Amino acid sequence: MQFPPNNGDFTFVSSAEAEELSGTISAPDVKLNVGADSGKDPYATTFLRQRGYGWLLEVEEDESEEHKPLLDELDIDLKDIYYKLRCVLMPSLGYNRQVVRDNPDFWGPLAVVLLFSMISIYGQFRVVSWIITIWIFGSLIIFLLARVLGGEVSFGQVLGVIGYSLLPLIVIAPLLLFIGRIELLSIVIKLLGVFWAAYSAASLLVGDELKTKKPLLIYPIFLLYIYFLSLYTGV
Repeated sequence: MQFPPNNGDFTFVSSAEAEELSGTISAPDVKLNVGADSGKDPYATTFLRQRGYGWLLEVEEDESEEHKPLLDELDIDLKDIYYKLRCVLMPSLGYNRQVVRDNPDFWGPLAVVLLFSMISIYGQFRVVSWIITIWIFGSLIIFLLARVLGGEVSFGQVLGVIGYSLLPLIVIAPLLLFIGRIELLSIVIKLLGVFWAAYSAASLLVGDELKTKKPLLIYPIFLLYIYFLSLYTGV
């Protein structure tokens, strides 16, 4: 017995005709892509991915970093250091001396301080650490004084300027070895070196904002270099 379809959607057949019907339902071939690690532990991988933790299975490939030279890694610019050394040694030859203050670095002043320490040790290596300590804390005192007086400098700038300005004392050191016995000439050379170093540092640290207060900052800078020279000469 066959009934007409309802609204054209269904067709009803009798039980006898239904026994003669046969067929198969083809299911789509579904493959689960669980990544390269699925062969190792498919159950754990599938479990993590189904719950949104698939990112735990992702492995980032290490990008090969370019090997930079040691000087670049330490941020050491030899040309910049050499230029600053000339600015300190020859302040009147038209160099842009403000680069010593405006573009401070650490390795150049440290090298100058270490060189001054090496010529001052006389077999006493403990002097090296003492000179470095005087350099750091002396620069800190000059920095604090400059800020109190209204100067616009940073501690890094003061540290670099004070360190580089030790070069004149290094220059006069060989001269003192030869004329040390001539007392008057030795005193003149020492004063020349101290004034040279103090002028180099003060001319860079004393800006326009300190025009009326220059002596208050120049005097402690001058005393600092006298103390540095005393560490070398032993007086």
